[in-house]
Amino acid sequence: PALNWEDVTPILEAGGVSGDFYTFDEIAMKIWLPEGMYPVELTEEDRENGFIGYFMPEDESGAVSVVYVDVNGMSLEEYGEYLASEAGATEIEVGTVNGFPCVSYKLPEQDSVSVTFTTEAGYALEVTCTPLSVENADLLWGAVISSIQAE
Repeated sequence: PALNWEDVTPILEAGGVSGDFYTFDEIAMKIWLPEGMYPVELTEEDRENGFIGYFMPEDESGAVSVVYVDVNGMSLEEYGEYLASEAGATEIEVGTVNGFPCVSYKLPEQDSVSVTFTTEAGYALEVTCTPLSVENADLLWGAVISSIQAE
């Protein structure tokens, strides 16, 4: 399936959901985050583990993480299959977000939904949103995922 930010914007406006775009120093991409999600200071260890962004509300009831993952040059399809067999991923779909090829999946044990984009360097940019059990999770996390675009 193809997700596009302009398709989601009217739904957010109709639901009274507001937020802002966040841009990253490390990559030329931006992501929309709902109001009340704040950047968490990353430690050196977080950065060594590939984190370039981590956001939570003050009550820590949810999170959005942005991570560079070494996928050993796997294609999106191969990565999806790997996640299904190694991490119990479900609802794996290859598609596009704002024109960028990606694979999306849910990790039921972690109560999360993720989308992964490959990069030129054999790494992948992975955005994960949790929990799925929060009210309006499909709308909220769908908006975050559909917002990922070039800066």
